[in-house]
Amino acid sequence: MIRVLIVDDSFFIRQLLRLLLEDAGGIEVVGEAANGRQAVDMARSLRPDLITMDLEMPVMGGIEAIEQIMCVKAIPILVVSSVADARVALEAMQMGALEVVEKPVAIPESASWFVDKVRLLAGVPVVTRMRQTRTSKPAWPPPATHDLWSGFGSPRVFAIASSTGGPQALARILPALPLGFSCPVVIAQHISDGFARGIVEWLGNICALPVRLAADGEPLQAGVVYVSPSESHLIVTSARRMALAPRASGDIYRPSCDQLLRSVGEVFGPRAIGIILTGMGSDGASGIVRIHEKGGLTMAQDEGSSLIFGMNQVAIQTGTVHRILPVDLISLEMIRLANAEQGPGEIGGPP
Repeated sequence: MIRVLIVDDSFFIRQLLRLLLEDAGGIEVVGEAANGRQAVDMARSLRPDLITMDLEMPVMGGIEAIEQIMCVKAIPILVVSSVADARVALEAMQMGALEVVEKPVAIPESASWFVDKVRLLAGVPVVTRMRQTRTSKPAWPPPATHDLWSGFGSPRVFAIASSTGGPQALARILPALPLGFSCPVVIAQHISDGFARGIVEWLGNICALPVRLAADGEPLQAGVVYVSPSESHLIVTSARRMALAPRASGDIYRPSCDQLLRSVGEVFGPRAIGIILTGMGSDGASGIVRIHEKGGLTMAQDEGSSLIFGMNQVAIQTGTVHRILPVDLISLEMIRLANAEQGPGEIGGPP
């Protein structure tokens, strides 16, 4: 039985979440808190398996409550928020929350998505953290970007696939890429609809490189990070432009990691580099295989640094991943490959 503490200042939302969870079976709601202060106290006394956390609440907001809980006795936390709070919700993940979902509505698809997240995250091991010092973004000078196909010819293109735990991994990889990084980076991160813009704003605040929401028909630029919206699938066309493909009703993953990786492999061949990070399921594995088949290079986050060793594990099991690295070494390998003038099939050397 999974024991859940619900935290939200709306009585209606608390009752809806309770109904959805208890109707699903195997889940017990052990308490309800109307503000962050109550949540901190009840987390200590009830020791739930998981906390669903709202952000905007009286007395104490969700961000402060998450920080206090994670610094005293860590408990898996799922942020349940409105899209209007997308950027703040992603900041909550820096404080220790595992994932963010939009507040569900009483329809089967929304309820199933929410309950599945609760079941998955309740079993994730979390560790008590040191209290963080909040810092503002450094005053980086304006980046110099250029079109991919001017000057010296085509650089490598990095395509990153990630799901549960991905935002935290991206927040460790992308800020380490320096101004002057010579390659574009395209990302498919599984996220609830409406929250991709929040990821862009959040990452943009901690990265030296510009971070943008991918736009249909936009050409790739070196030194820019592009994040796919979840409402569409992102692919790269033979014209080296981004295209947003409509999402079908039966699509499980949003956006599709496989579609992005496969398209990058098809278009860029030996200049493609596929990276698969933490996440649940198998999305991205066939895309990694395609990049390998086209002569590109492939990397995967290792088990020890993954929140969920799922997508990356499946990719590794295909035998087509060249390097398996802890999350903090991935950016170093990206920088090395971006600067290297080595053959298309070569990867390795000291990280």
